[in-house]
Amino acid sequence: MSSSSFVDEAQVHVKGGDGGAGSVSFRREAHVAKGGPDGGDGGDGGHVWLVADRNVASLYSFRDHPHRRAGNGTHGMGKGRHGKGGEELVVAVPEGTVVKDSGGSVIADLARHGDQWMAARGGSGGRGNARFLSNRRRAPAFAEQAELGEERWLDLELKLMADVAIVGFPNAGKSTLISKVSSARPKIADYPFTTLEPHLGVVRFDEHELVVADIPGLIEGASEGKGLGHRFLRHIERARALLVLIDLSHSADRSPVEQQEVLLEELRRYEPALLERPRIAVGSKADAPDAAEWSGPRISALTGEGLRPLLGTLAGLVERARSEGAPEGRFVLHRPEQAGVVVSRGDDGGWVVRGRAAERAVALSDLTVPDALEYAQARLKRLGVDRALQRAGARTGDVVSIGSFQFDFEADTA
Repeated sequence: MSSSSFVDEAQVHVKGGDGGAGSVSFRREAHVAKGGPDGGDGGDGGHVWLVADRNVASLYSFRDHPHRRAGNGTHGMGKGRHGKGGEELVVAVPEGTVVKDSGGSVIADLARHGDQWMAARGGSGGRGNARFLSNRRRAPAFAEQAELGEERWLDLELKLMADVAIVGFPNAGKSTLISKVSSARPKIADYPFTTLEPHLGVVRFDEHELVVADIPGLIEGASEGKGLGHRFLRHIERARALLVLIDLSHSADRSPVEQQEVLLEELRRYEPALLERPRIAVGSKADAPDAAEWSGPRISALTGEGLRPLLGTLAGLVERARSEGAPEGRFVLHRPEQAGVVVSRGDDGGWVVRGRAAERAVALSDLTVPDALEYAQARLKRLGVDRALQRAGARTGDVVSIGSFQFDFEADTA
């Protein structure tokens, strides 16, 4: 995968489809001046869903094309003909995609293949005038307007899903190792910061199959965000086991012991729980002339020395972690639905009422029609809007806004 095609941070603009408007229509029959209402309902707008897909490798598709929009519902028509619902949009994202709102709060974590989350709700279709027929209202001349679909920007962050994360300083031999033990073919060169993006490789060893991530080289201070520290470190969070790679060659700036201490300290500062993850520290480049002394396991990715025992050890660590269920499991957060009616002061000193049900109550095609205004007032009262306004301190004559509808409040003096 080229450096231009791996993207682990992106923004997406999601827009649910708009609903269709309800129809105002009356039956036209021979010898009947004005038949009963027969206006059909508008169709609902489609939702936008984010779905984790193991076949999607990165967030590259959002880099130049961030907008995703579901289909609109169509309007209702006379003779009871209802509008068609808008087509839903399913947006595939990589496993391990974390969704954040504009304030940086996590609102969904799509950790596993098939996890899905509604990113933008489609607008409800408006009800046609046939829906408002009652014993008191024999010829309703109003219908509901279409509800607009939800619309917002979201931040996407990818945390790679891997069994083993290889951690080490730049040029420690991580890319060479993963190229030898898997089918991954990362770009390799003999200079620091060769790897500027993570690489995933599938390692098949005897009856085992492991997904190994080559994490770009850490530097001291990465936990505080130095360099690209946070972007790299987050890819370690989901790994079941850690392979700490120690450079034994004479070109390393630090001794093997110091390398290990610094690497573990960066992991601890970023996320202390990472040190509780199963891990093994291995000296790499054991074939190098004058290789440093190291008491732990030693490997050479070039000659193959020590690779088979290392893979056996890693397979054992991963199998135990899988059996214990960590960090396996579904972890999907859903933003709680705002319920009821919320009253607040507007910038102009008036009152603003928010709440989907209240906004739908006044979303009628023509509130100058007495029947429509009477219906809206009764609906708002049933929803408790009057009580909520009085509790908030609204007084007779205060201006109240619900969506685009404004009216003067009348306090109940009973």
